[in-house]
Amino acid sequence: YNNHTSHLVLPDWTRQVFKTTHSAECEVFKEENLRDDLKYYFMSPCEKYRARRHIPWKLVVQILKIVMITTQLILFGLSNQLVVSYKEENMMALKNLFLKDYSGVDEDDYSVAVYTQQRVYDSLFYVLDQYSQLGRLSVGPLSYGEDEHGDVLPLIICKQYYKRSSVEPSNEAYDIDAQLETVCMSHDPKTANQWKTQNSSFFDLDFYRLVDMKITFQLNGINLQTVRSRELPDCYSFYITITFDNQCHSGKVKIFLDIDAQSCPCQDWKISGTAQKNTHYLLVFDSFVIAVCLTSAVLCSRSIVLAVRLLQRFSRFFHENYSRKVGEDDQNEFLNGWYVLVIVSDLLAIIGSILKMEIQAKSLTNYDVCSIFLGTSTLLVWVGVIRYLGYFQKYNVLILTMKAAFPKVLRFCCCAGMIYLGYTFCGWIVLGPYHEKFEGLSRVAECLFSLLNGDDMFTTFAQLKDKNTLVWLFSRAYLYSFISLFVYMVLSLFIALITDAYETIKRFQRDGFPLTDLQKFLREQKDFPVAEESSQTDVHIRYSVLCCCQRYDGVTGL
Repeated sequence: YNNHTSHLVLPDWTRQVFKTTHSAECEVFKEENLRDDLKYYFMSPCEKYRARRHIPWKLVVQILKIVMITTQLILFGLSNQLVVSYKEENMMALKNLFLKDYSGVDEDDYSVAVYTQQRVYDSLFYVLDQYSQLGRLSVGPLSYGEDEHGDVLPLIICKQYYKRSSVEPSNEAYDIDAQLETVCMSHDPKTANQWKTQNSSFFDLDFYRLVDMKITFQLNGINLQTVRSRELPDCYSFYITITFDNQCHSGKVKIFLDIDAQSCPCQDWKISGTAQKNTHYLLVFDSFVIAVCLTSAVLCSRSIVLAVRLLQRFSRFFHENYSRKVGEDDQNEFLNGWYVLVIVSDLLAIIGSILKMEIQAKSLTNYDVCSIFLGTSTLLVWVGVIRYLGYFQKYNVLILTMKAAFPKVLRFCCCAGMIYLGYTFCGWIVLGPYHEKFEGLSRVAECLFSLLNGDDMFTTFAQLKDKNTLVWLFSRAYLYSFISLFVYMVLSLFIALITDAYETIKRFQRDGFPLTDLQKFLREQKDFPVAEESSQTDVHIRYSVLCCCQRYDGVTGL
């Protein structure tokens, strides 16, 4: 005791012991604090609430978002169905209106085929006559297209033919200038009684030279059926092209009718009733969807930032105390891919909701782009539900099996895909001219995929034309070898890979999963041996099961 300072003076060795003890207590406190934070991070939302009484806002927002986005998608889907049905029904109506002798069903990729010169003239004049009488014939709200000055847009007829063509089949001789020339004329429906006499030379067709003839015109219409669903009607511009195709010069002229329907806001409209009020309610609902998605994206982004900081703390602690780096598997546990999935779905939902609001306000009319954004966001939202099902052990088996089998299945599909592409190209080049299912590369791929799943096998065999014996024999060898190889071997191996992953997961659940450094730290084990090399399946399973299965093993309850 120092009489001059009235303070208790400790020896140097006592002060050193005190400092050492205090430092050790601080290290223990930091370790326990880090362990508690890690345990809390890997808890389920319910466990977090029981541990610290923190409301799981992300879970609440996700549930609310699923309900709202699904409701939004259903409402938009019903509206989009009305738009698609309107376009399809107008396509059918215009074909019956402008194509002579149209049966109501397209013959192949074309609508009608004619085989005589007189039938070509009759079909051509029939289009012009029907166009001139549109106002008296159509039962729908259709009218001629108009320009910005209010004048009726004329019908345009263009014929394309070889510059010079002299063909004598009897002498097996021909003289053709392959350069194409195009001649056009316009037809005003107001001068319907004069067009045939004033342009008689134009309709004198040289079929040896004629390549094709196109008739283009524009019609306007209004989709009134949306009023029944309490929505504002859309105005449409139909750009119609009727093509007489004689490119093959085979004696068969194919007639096509193509429509490019573009919707646009109506310029002058007035409606009474509840349609306008219903539109306002939908706009308010879409605004709430955007607000919920923004909240979800902010919460998930915050969780990602916190996870990165927690990983940095754990890595620094591990390096200072054990002079080791955190393993790649343990690092991946902090990088939660579900949060990234949720953020992507939120961004897509926000963009889709904005487009939907523009469509509801009639400032935008592109339904297809909006449906892609809303559909993809809804898909990702429902896929994200799997994350919460992973907290239940019975459902978690399926999730872990999918994760463990995915790398091997992906590599297997890459190898099998090479064989599949070989069959696709071979079937297209050999069987394409003789079988409608092999006419294009995409159709061949679709046909083979159907055969792979056991669909349409007999039909594919039976529809092949047997006029060419060599091709017929090749087709049998081609189809039998493909079905035998893919159905009996490739599919069996595919199933075996998934079964092997499932059995591995079940064995680990029965015997225990390999512990990583992170798991040992959470279990307060002090030994951290250098990890031995293991198979890729085991490494992937350790990566997959840390955040899910160990929750039921007692990690979070330690």
